Amino acid sequence: MKIISLIPSITELLFDLGLEDEVVGITKFCVHPQTWFRNKTRIGGPKSIDIEKINLLQPDLIIANKEENVKEQIEQLQSRNVIVTDVNNYEEALEMIQSVGRLVRKEVEALHLIKSIQQKFSSLQIKEQKTAAYLIWKAPYMTIGHDTFIHSMMERAGFKNVFSQWNRYPTITIDELKNLQPEYILLSSEPYPFKQKHIEELSPMLPHQKMMLVDGEMFSWYGSRMLLAAEYFGQLSSNYID
Repeated sequence: MKIISLIPSITELLFDLGLEDEVVGITKFCVHPQTWFRNKTRIGGPKSIDIEKINLLQPDLIIANKEENVKEQIEQLQSRNVIVTDVNNYEEALEMIQSVGRLVRKEVEALHLIKSIQQKFSSLQIKEQKTAAYLIWKAPYMTIGHDTFIHSMMERAGFKNVFSQWNRYPTITIDELKNLQPEYILLSSEPYPFKQKHIEELSPMLPHQKMMLVDGEMFSWYGSRMLLAAEYFGQLSSNYID
């Protein structure tokens, strides 16, 4: 079987399922594992795939995602076996792992991974939930609504999303952040790479909020990265939340 992954988090999942030889193409943002990033054929970005290069690889299976890939580009590949995943919460992520495992003939490995993730999260102890806004973009500022995987992971990390009444990825203002008064502002490392300088920019405008740089992969990568996310959330809770 020759497989192409158009989603970074699923590329990592395929690696952890043991598909070293089967995966022939990945995107330029599939940075995990590093050996694949350096050595596998790159077919563009999730939103700018190289159709010609994909066809030259003659894959038996292409794994895409409803949110991360462009519908019109995926439609150009419909003559091939394309699976479009759709993950909006923790439970759907586990279902996706099982589904992908079945497709690539690694169902036993997938079920083992699911069990390990469930065990990690079941042992996660969060002292209490803190209200928070999770920023994914700057100029304009953007956050996440209730119907996103990030929202689901925020809850498991001990944060109550103050924008939970919104859908998907709304644009917001500083005034809205002031009005909602979250205890925490979570500045994600991706897709916008927030840094310490951005905390320094925001702090004077939001003096009553605690600013925290967080690893975006832990909140937004569905798949085997979830194994690491539970421990990371526990560290956030014990080290930063008081």
